[in-house]
Order: sequence, then C-alpha cells, then structure tokens
Amino acid sequence: MYKLFRVTRVSSLLVLLFCCSVSQAQEKNNEKGFPFILPKEKPNRPLSASMERNYDMYGAPRPEHNDFFTLFKYTELKGFDNNNGDGTITRRDPSKVIFENGKYYVWYTKRHTPTPPKGAAKSTDVIPSTDWDLCDIWYATSTDGFTWKEEGVAIKRPAKPNVGWRSVSTTDILKWKGKFYLYYQGFMETSGKRGDDCPVTVSYADSPDGPWTATHKLIIPNGAKGEWDQYSIHDPYPLVHNGKIYMYYKSDFDGDPNLIRMQGLATADDPLGPFTKHPLNPVIAGGHETTLFPYKTGIAALVIKDGNEHYTVQYAEDGVNFHIKSIVGLMPVAAGPFIPDAFTDTKDGKGITWGLSHFNWINGPNNVHAILTRFDCDLSQEIDDHYMKKTGIHHAPDVHYRQGLNYKQRERIAKMNKQLIDGIK
Repeated sequence: MYKLFRVTRVSSLLVLLFCCSVSQAQEKNNEKGFPFILPKEKPNRPLSASMERNYDMYGAPRPEHNDFFTLFKYTELKGFDNNNGDGTITRRDPSKVIFENGKYYVWYTKRHTPTPPKGAAKSTDVIPSTDWDLCDIWYATSTDGFTWKEEGVAIKRPAKPNVGWRSVSTTDILKWKGKFYLYYQGFMETSGKRGDDCPVTVSYADSPDGPWTATHKLIIPNGAKGEWDQYSIHDPYPLVHNGKIYMYYKSDFDGDPNLIRMQGLATADDPLGPFTKHPLNPVIAGGHETTLFPYKTGIAALVIKDGNEHYTVQYAEDGVNFHIKSIVGLMPVAAGPFIPDAFTDTKDGKGITWGLSHFNWINGPNNVHAILTRFDCDLSQEIDDHYMKKTGIHHAPDVHYRQGLNYKQRERIAKMNKQLIDGIK
C-alpha cells in the first residue's frame, strides 16, 4: 500500500510539473508579439476585442477564406427598354430567379406612365407619386441570365376596391407542391399620402407563365397598435425550411426622425396561411430589403442598407437568430438571387452565385426610376472564385464627388471658417 501511495504521489507531481512547464512556456510565448503568420485557429494568448471578433464572429480570420465574404460584380442586362431613361418606365425589386421549363424566370415591379413620379400632392390616376406607384407585376425569361425576354404582365392591378387597386409591387415567388405562388404588396391608396403602408396578398398558378388567380386576401396581418409592424408589412420573401414556409418580411417604424427598417419572420404550413409571426420578431435588426437563401443547414441573409448592421452577410442555424459573418461592399439593392434549392427544404444549402437587383436612377426631382441589373458573387459551396474574394474596391473620383456637400453644409463650413479667422484678428 505504501509503495502504491509513493508511485501515485510521484505521478501527480510529474503531472503538476508538466502543467507548470507548459503554462510557463505559454506565458513566455505570450510575452512575444503577435506572430507574423496569422494563425488559422484562435491562438491561446491574450487578444484584443477586435482580434477576439476576428476569430469568433467570422468564418475565418482572413476574408478570402470566409465562406460568407464576397465581392459583387455587376453586368448590364439586354432586352429591357427604358425609354432612354426619361423616368416614364421603371423596373425594380426583382423576385428570386427560378429555373423552370428550360429557362430562368424572374418577376418584378414595372411602371409605365406618361410622366415620371411627381410626388403625392401632384399624383392622379395616371401620374405616379413614387417610383412604385401605379405599377403592375411583369415577368421575363432568359436562357443565360444576361439577355432577357420580357413576357408581359403577370399580376395586373385589380379593380377598386380590391387589394392592390392603386399599385402592386415588390413581389417574390414560391413553388410548393407543384403550384406557384406570387406574394406582393397591394397598395390601396397613393404612396406617400400616409407613408408606404400596405398589406401583402398572394396569387397562384399551375405554371410560372400563369394565368394567375388572385386571392384578394391579406396574408400577413399587421401588428397590434403600438407594435413594430403595426403599419408596414413589406417585401414578402418565402423559403421552405424545416418543412414549413418561412416568410421573411420588412417593416419600417420608429420615425425619429427617419424610419428604421428591420426584418421579421412568419411561418405557415400552407401557402395561403395562416401565417404565425415569430415571437422574437424582428429577427434581423436592419436591411432595406429582404434577401435570404439556404446555406448548409441554416439560412443566410444579405442585410442591405439600413440599420447598424447594414452591408453585412449574416447566418442563422435556426433561421431566427442571425449572426454577422462578414462585412461587404457594393451590396446589390433589392437582390433577387438564383437559388436552386430555395423550395427543396434542403439540409445542405449550396448558396448563391448570381441574381438580379436594381439600380435607383435619380436624374433630379422630376426624373426618378430604376433599372434591373445582374450581380455575380461567391457565396456558394460549389465554386471557389478567388477574384470574388479580394477586399479592395476602387472607384473613379467622380463617384466620390457625386456624394458632395449640399448648400447648407457649405454655408455652415464658410461660417465656421469666418469665425475662426475673425477670432485670430
């Protein structure tokens, strides 16, 4: 027994000495500066808050190794006429792109009016108030994603007082059990007279070419008085996840002094509802539009423009609790990506490589319209395009100068300069 006790005691001492030696070696190593070769794994040493984030928040410490980092490249589309950019035609807010019948399909908001938007006060039954007023939903097809054939109207504004009699816009597509569903905003008053408050409705068809049958029903109810989405349910965006329809949407609220935009989630077992809003809404604290796609076992999101976390790519394993995975530049506006597995309830989402988005074209207050464009990226498991992983984005000087000071800012600077000079005198 005594001999066994001595052996055990000696072993314990050896283990203790080894641990102390390792600890001393680590402390000695930590006294040195951070290594020149960036460790691929988080090093066991004291780190700044920024370096902690670099390893904990993102998919890899270098952006080119991060699955969620990408550049966005843009290509002008062929096949769309815009009346030489005079503002009388707009195409905006494209849906997801789908592949059916041997070709790509996309749906979008289209306005063709005698004049460009004139504001709510000057609007009439034929003169639009905003770029998305007096619109119908059109669709186009393509065999290569660059040249498109405009096929015609998919959803025409219904007769008053049906949902969308003033304008139908901002649509997105769902394929469910062999049928197709277009969700869209239905305006029942002139945009701008009381904000952009309007409900979401849906039409369905047996073919992506229609004909479409309107339900004239509200699909996602507004929130109760005092809730974040009491007025606006915008940008309906359906995916199939966990056997259910996940309908992401945007609302704008607060208004102090400008509206803040965030995204919510409602789920359903049937395309016509009922949809149940998630108790943790809003689930994404930003984003002017909704753009999401299955990735691996979860859902990835492009958080476009608004909010503290704008211009980020985020990911939620459960489709609800999103985390920032990368910060990107030149993100597409109102992106509608091509997502082959958007409706397959995949458990291994492949990601996206291209889609359509729009550019807002503003040539003064009396010429406002949008044009569709193609974007390409590498947010996919299936390609590894190192040209999409570079971090430098270079603009010509005129791009920056167009973001110039306004008259009041110039006046303020001149006044400050005068005060400074007068103080010296």
